[in-house]
Amino acid sequence: MKQEMSSVDVAALVRELHPRLLDSKITKIYQHSPDEIRVGLHIFKEGRTNLIIEAGKRFHLTKNPETAQKLPPAFPMLLRKHLTGGRITEIVQYDFDRIIIIHIKRGEDKTMLLVELFSRGNIVLLDSEKRIILPLKTISFRDRKVRGGEQYELPAAQLSPITITAEELKEMFANSDSDIVRTMATKMNMGGQYAEEVCLRAGIEKRSQAKDIIDTIPIQNALAEVFKPLSSELKSHILIKNGVKIDVLPFPLSNSENNERIFFPTFNEALDEYFSSESKKKKEAVKEAETKKDEKTGLYEYRLQKQVQALTKFRDDEQKLVHKGELIYAHYQTCDGILKAIHSAREKGYSWDDIKNILKDSNMPEAKLIKSINQGKGLINVLLGNTEVELDVRLPVTQNSQVYYDRSKKLSGKIKGAVIAIEETKKLTEKKEAPPQKKKKIVKSKPKWYEQFRWFISSDGFLVIGGRDAQSNEDIVKKYLQKQDIFFHAHVSGSPAVIIKTDGKDVPESTLLEAAEFTVSYSSIWKSGQACGDAYWVLPSQVSKTPESGEYIGKGAFVIRGKRNYFKDVLLGAAIGFELGEEKRLIGGPVGMVRKKAKFVIEVVPGEFNQNDISKKIHRIMNERFEEKRLIKAFASPDKIAMLLPPGGSSVKDN
Repeated sequence: MKQEMSSVDVAALVRELHPRLLDSKITKIYQHSPDEIRVGLHIFKEGRTNLIIEAGKRFHLTKNPETAQKLPPAFPMLLRKHLTGGRITEIVQYDFDRIIIIHIKRGEDKTMLLVELFSRGNIVLLDSEKRIILPLKTISFRDRKVRGGEQYELPAAQLSPITITAEELKEMFANSDSDIVRTMATKMNMGGQYAEEVCLRAGIEKRSQAKDIIDTIPIQNALAEVFKPLSSELKSHILIKNGVKIDVLPFPLSNSENNERIFFPTFNEALDEYFSSESKKKKEAVKEAETKKDEKTGLYEYRLQKQVQALTKFRDDEQKLVHKGELIYAHYQTCDGILKAIHSAREKGYSWDDIKNILKDSNMPEAKLIKSINQGKGLINVLLGNTEVELDVRLPVTQNSQVYYDRSKKLSGKIKGAVIAIEETKKLTEKKEAPPQKKKKIVKSKPKWYEQFRWFISSDGFLVIGGRDAQSNEDIVKKYLQKQDIFFHAHVSGSPAVIIKTDGKDVPESTLLEAAEFTVSYSSIWKSGQACGDAYWVLPSQVSKTPESGEYIGKGAFVIRGKRNYFKDVLLGAAIGFELGEEKRLIGGPVGMVRKKAKFVIEVVPGEFNQNDISKKIHRIMNERFEEKRLIKAFASPDKIAMLLPPGGSSVKDN
């Protein structure tokens, strides 16, 4: 679901409201929450209305204003002092960004109300010289201060999809290290949704590398076509999916034609319906939680309420930290370039002030992503996607990402403690507690001998085992390879020794293919990033530890003599899932086998996340989507997941 307005939304709304709000009079100002204010307006020939401003999220007129607080906070009181009775002389969007500036004149005094709708957002009252009178949120860094008395600094200007020239477009693509959809989304401030629409109408694959685009005419034409409604006629609507409002758009997009749409006469009305109804639901839910059966909330009920609020905050903060860690990985090249550039400048003796001035005047795209520098701590704030992320210039990209994962891990401990505390408080609030129902314990079977190795049971019921390292390769061949078995190896060094335990039975082709897939996927081929590899099988009599004269065989290596039976171009792939038969356990291995035997299957392919990070990500996906939490707790800790994954970097495959 859409949570905040985009730069395109801001452009459409400002264009729509501009003639309507000019010369309107400000009556009174209220504050409903830490991030939201309501500005009372009197519009000529219309009468009274209300403007809702929620920092970081929304800006629109509303037909359904909330009841004001009896004791208003300090911020709306100061706004009343400076703005009540004033008239709006201008309303503009800054540089196709999520910044709206309202110019106000009261007598001889001129002020500006600046609204930030990006990141966490802010609402700032400025004087005519752009000096801050008061912000909603005070932010103080060494190089950027948003507090009373300081000069407000607007972000560096970016390219606009509406006014960009052919030369600017070519230069932007030539200097990009990313694909075309990400380049347009970030460099032109339009976001991924509209960037994909431009690619679709231009007939260009969105994953194409931007620097490979030579002919920009189709993209220029598509940009003009997509954003034409911003200068002509809007067709504002809300998108509905499965009965739920998921988005609000100023004009139709091709990639949303399959959804149900509700059209509105104006974009403002669509925004009001979308955001106000969602805000009302949330506040009603809070109100309902507050008004329990008892007319007066007791001590334990109050404690429970606070504990639930704390738990919600912990979970939100944990998700934000993990999201920032993933963003750093997703923008690896960009972050690496920024960190190396700053580190190099510091080594050459440049001061922080020198670096700031260089960045300010630089045409390097990455420089525009740097929002602030904390020179005392060696930290920089970088805009990745639509989120500000803090990077330590002394650490490489991977360690910067790990900082966020480590902080999220600490919050996980707090979440567990909060859940326990909530359960204890609930018991105290229940006057008549029903007899507790004993949960069926999940019985873990004793570890099998083969679980010390990599292993799986094939679709045809054959046990397949493989080595984890040189020592286990040695053990598999010396201790467990029998005459009737089949030995597999990848056609590269760095392969596990894999055997199919046949018990004297004929092995079907399907099991042989699964063993081949298992062999190449858990070999060094996975680390190389290739999509496929070769494997072969031989009989045990062909496997020997006896080298040729004058040669030496190390631990875990073997000599293969005679004919090899090859499987060529075997696709790499692995999966994990829960086997829920009589014996419940987490299994991993070839994709087809896991899908046949398990529930809640997650596939992985070679990628950029190391084994530690990808196992944590899979664990988080399981907790979010899989109902059997007890199974996750019993069998799917990040460490146990990591044991089933191929060595090297991986990514979760989108299904």
